[in-house]
Amino acid sequence: MGVSSVLPLLLLFACCWALGRANLSQDGYWQEQNLELGTLAPLDEAISSTVWSSPDMLASQDSQPWTSDETVVAGGTVVLKCQVKDHEDSSLQWSNPAQQTLYFGEKRALRDNRIQLVKSTPHELSISISNVALADEGEYTCSIFTMPVRTAKSLVTVLGIPQKPIITGYKSSLREEETIILNCQSSGSKPAAQLTWRKGEQVLPGEPTQIQEDPNGKTFTVSSSVMFQVTREDDGADILCSVKHESLKGADRSTSQRIEVLYTPTAKIRPEPAHPREGQKLSLHCEGRGNPNPQQYLWEKEGSEPPQKITQEKALIFPFLNKSDSGIYGCTATSKMGSYKAYYTLNVNDPSPVPSTSSTYHAIIGGIVAFIVFLLLILLIFLGHYLIRHKGTYLTHEAKGSDDAPDADTAIINAEGGQSGGDDKKEYFI
Repeated sequence: MGVSSVLPLLLLFACCWALGRANLSQDGYWQEQNLELGTLAPLDEAISSTVWSSPDMLASQDSQPWTSDETVVAGGTVVLKCQVKDHEDSSLQWSNPAQQTLYFGEKRALRDNRIQLVKSTPHELSISISNVALADEGEYTCSIFTMPVRTAKSLVTVLGIPQKPIITGYKSSLREEETIILNCQSSGSKPAAQLTWRKGEQVLPGEPTQIQEDPNGKTFTVSSSVMFQVTREDDGADILCSVKHESLKGADRSTSQRIEVLYTPTAKIRPEPAHPREGQKLSLHCEGRGNPNPQQYLWEKEGSEPPQKITQEKALIFPFLNKSDSGIYGCTATSKMGSYKAYYTLNVNDPSPVPSTSSTYHAIIGGIVAFIVFLLLILLIFLGHYLIRHKGTYLTHEAKGSDDAPDADTAIINAEGGQSGGDDKKEYFI
């Protein structure tokens, strides 16, 4: 056979080979599949084969397995479920992202005690992975060794739990109206977490969260800062930094920093009693508040130059008030942050009693008691009159029924020691 007759045959063979290599599955004629060996050892190689299929065969999906993507928190447990309608007398197999066989049917292939069989039937293969680590993240493959081999992918996403945030920047007490800058940081989140600031129930506008990848290349460290001017109301306040992340499932993970604010004192004077009268005992209490609390007090009476200094005690006491005690009194409360002076005007009233709430109350009670006694007296009077009338009526009826009773115009009343026709005595009422 000459060269001219061989060339057409070579060209025909080359065309057929090219068509065989092409993946024409969408047209329903030629299909190239990678057949993975379902052995109990890691799958290191794939067998490439070309399979002739008809359009009707490709339209059938009964032998196509299906799975679902899963999301799990690091340290948790994930279940991988693979199902198929028509198994064609073949077994299902699970492989990890490194293409190592985990389970072939009910047979374990990888010695990892974290991986356990959940269910194995001709139509389903389910396995569980406990104590999931970030390294377990990836695409897991479910395969069924039909002709051709069919696979389904399950993407496992592992969430990194953010660590408890740490607040830095607070060193010591602050003076009123000073500016404070606090920093907050949390590591280990995947994906990156968000940080928020609060002062009690008030939301603080912090800087946007900064994100930095951790050395492991999988998790992130987030940070934020907040700056504000403190007031005396902020003394003892808790500044909270909270981390928000889907792995926490709504749980609060926050850190608080209590701040101390130093401020000048305030004071007010409280009299006891509130309405002093001549002859009474009066105490004027100087109530100071500040941080630190006032340690020194000075009482003065205004009206003279310089004002008359009375005492350095917290309370000014008048054992017996006189009219001459009337006037304006000042109390100066002093701490290392400064001083504050409060004033009180004392007007000594006459000693005559003033109706008070308690006396009015007693008067009302007395009136009620007197009214009740009056009603009882009236009741007794009516009761006595009633008894007397009924007793007289009874005796009259008794006399009329006796043979010895006198006529209607006569009434015989035996006096003491008197006698009327015998020892028996009868009294009649007409």
